[in-house]
Amino acid sequence: QVHLVESGGGSVQTGGSLGLSCTASASFDTMAWFRQAPGKEREGVVHFSQYETLYAGSVRGRFTVSLDVARNKLILQMNSLKPEDTGIYYCAAISGYLAPSRRFVPESYLYWGQGTSVTVSS
Repeated sequence: QVHLVESGGGSVQTGGSLGLSCTASASFDTMAWFRQAPGKEREGVVHFSQYETLYAGSVRGRFTVSLDVARNKLILQMNSLKPEDTGIYYCAAISGYLAPSRRFVPESYLYWGQGTSVTVSS
């Protein structure tokens, strides 16, 4: 069974940093981070593949994604955090590649982690 496991969530004050990790049981062509704030829809944070790294405009310049290939681990380094970054962060994956219009669409991804909670207080 394919599984993705997130870790690294926690509470931090505005301006702080957190590093999230997603450990996968297999290698995937496409992976992504999504987040969901209470009462809001799930939104894409970053899409990652060998062809394209794409950040949501709201996090571009503050968040950095990287892949530890040997460990099948996708890392999201989040800096200069804002209260608007609060939410449950989910790792997602799919075999193959996505059209640009599908990269930040949750339904595009077959595999999901359980989520890890991030709270940023002002």
